[in-house]
Order: sequence, then structure tokens, then C-alpha cells
Amino acid sequence: MLSMCNKGHSPQERFISVVAWCISTTRPATFGVAPFNPILGETHHVSKGNLNVLLEQVSHHPPVTALHATDEKENIEMIWSQQPVPKFNGLGGNHKVIKGKIFDSSSLKVLYEVDGHWDSIVKLKDTNNATMKVIYDAKEVISGLKAPIVKDAESVWPTESAYVWGETSQEIMNKNWEKAREAKQVVEEEQRELLRERESKGESWNPKHFTISYSKEEGWDCSPIHKWVLDAPIIAQ
Repeated sequence: MLSMCNKGHSPQERFISVVAWCISTTRPATFGVAPFNPILGETHHVSKGNLNVLLEQVSHHPPVTALHATDEKENIEMIWSQQPVPKFNGLGGNHKVIKGKIFDSSSLKVLYEVDGHWDSIVKLKDTNNATMKVIYDAKEVISGLKAPIVKDAESVWPTESAYVWGETSQEIMNKNWEKAREAKQVVEEEQRELLRERESKGESWNPKHFTISYSKEEGWDCSPIHKWVLDAPIIAQ
């Protein structure tokens, strides 16, 4: 879906593709949620076709994840960062609902209305002629997803998520809860020891793949150090 973001014939078409792709990044609960927080410097480096993606945990308190994705063939680059923002909006309303508007930035005229559910169908309504079209079908997008494969195990970084939490995840899958807890504690204690070492030496930690800055006005800025993301040893199918 990301490759479609650069194929539209007009800015509107390309923006609609970006909206559809953003919706696709929300996954239903069937994919599960890892019961642990990323460690500082944890990475995930994966490729699919010509698209190469690199994520790095650039802050632990607060938790911030930076992402850099490039596709040289399609001339696509994405730089993005994420951090949870706690909010309390009350108990009313429907869950899994997507609603929004696409408007012209100069005239503020609403061009399209977006409506649907991120776990099923999301439609786009053209306000000029009231025509509707589906821009996202969760079943169609998710049904073909498969677990990634490791193409080159020796090239997997020790900071790779699957490597860091491999033993913990395996014990969880085996329902060996006590062993999973112990494996998780080993990872966490290693991080505490590294923190103590840095503090004793008066050193600060810096990300390996991004430069970061923060301001109250702009929030977090995570800029990739390298222009292109290299091919990854892990392949998404």
C-alpha cells in the first residue's frame, strides 16, 4: 500500500493513498500485543521487495520510536516517530471507528469525508458529487499477511526485537509463564546494568541510526543518519 502513495496522478490521489496506508497501520487484536516495552536502542530492520524499513527505540522515558523507510525504485522516503500520549475521552462513542475530512489547505473547503471502521471497511465520499468508494478493506489487506522470514541470520543485529525478546516470546508461546518472566527479567537487568555503567562514567546514550531533539513546541524530531535504509536480513512476506 505504501508504494501507491507515490503513484497517484494528482496530489489529491496521492494524499488519499497516504490516508489509506495510515489506516492500514492499525492492526486488530488477533495480531497480539507484546507484554514488554522496547529497550533503549532496540531495532527492527525488515525489507519487502524494494522497501527497506528501520525502526529504533530512541528514548525510554518517555518511550519514543523512530522510523525510516525508503524505496529507491518508487522514490519513496518516510521519516516518522511515535510516542504514546495518554488521554481520557470519557466512556461514550463507538470503538474502532474512523472518521475524518480531507480539505483544501488554501480554501479550507472539504473535498472528501472519510468514514468506516479500521478493522473492516473504510469509505471515501466525494463532497462534490456524493460518490463513495472503498479506500481500505482490512480483510483484503490482512488476509495475505505471513510471518517474516530470516534470510541471513548472521546479519541480524543483536538489537533486533526478535533477538532481544526471542527467549521471552518463545516461553510465552509455550505458556511457560515462570520461564518467560525470568527471561524478561534477564533483559531488564542487563539494561539496568548498562545504565549504571553509563552513569558511573558520566556518559549519555545516543541512538545509532537517528539524531534526536525535543522541544515543547515541535515535540520530538528524529532525523535518520543515513540517506537510504539498506536491505535487511529479515524479509516480510
